[in-house]
Amino acid sequence: MKFSELPVINMINPEGHRWVIGFGLATIIFFLIGWSWLWVPTLALMLFCGSFFRDPERFPPLKEGSVVSPADGRVLSVTEVEGPELAGIEKSTKVSIFMSIFNVHVNRSPVAGRVLDIHYKAGKFFSANLDKAAEENERNLVVLEDDYQRRIAFVQIAGLIARRIVCFVKSDDRLEKGERFGLIRFGSRVDLYLPTETEIDVAVGQHVKGGETIIGYLPIVD
Repeated sequence: MKFSELPVINMINPEGHRWVIGFGLATIIFFLIGWSWLWVPTLALMLFCGSFFRDPERFPPLKEGSVVSPADGRVLSVTEVEGPELAGIEKSTKVSIFMSIFNVHVNRSPVAGRVLDIHYKAGKFFSANLDKAAEENERNLVVLEDDYQRRIAFVQIAGLIARRIVCFVKSDDRLEKGERFGLIRFGSRVDLYLPTETEIDVAVGQHVKGGETIIGYLPIVD
């Protein structure tokens, strides 16, 4: 069996393997040479990274028209907004989800569809639960077109501690509902932009699970 196929390692997203393995090796070395003042902190860091990069399987609901959460976390707001302009959308319902460092940070597609475009923008690192984070922080916009030519957009936003946004997809890729599309390191936020006719089924303050919790329902097209 390959090291990467070990059950514990396989439960961690590949983005986290080097962190967990690196701190794990450091822990072993410091323990063997008796440097307890170092192996204890590196063990704690290894466990933290293992928890942070955990990547559990998720099972999207089969309900027709359902839109699932793109991230684990807490719903910060549900608002009617203009745009986003870069997504070719005039108006939308924005659902903002804040991820603490204790949440799963793997991001998942809210619906099935084709990736139309991706826009990355470098920026600042304000706390992700602040309104200005959506406009000023480092962020990555993914524009998706579902099977009925409706545009849905989601934005990965770096936070106060987060320093790297990872996107696994590219333009013209096909995503299934609940499929992994990216990850943000160490505390962040995802903004989901839905058509205004979407029936929202979550409330501010509610905790959601990426790929499983239903955010709302798109109108059923005959």
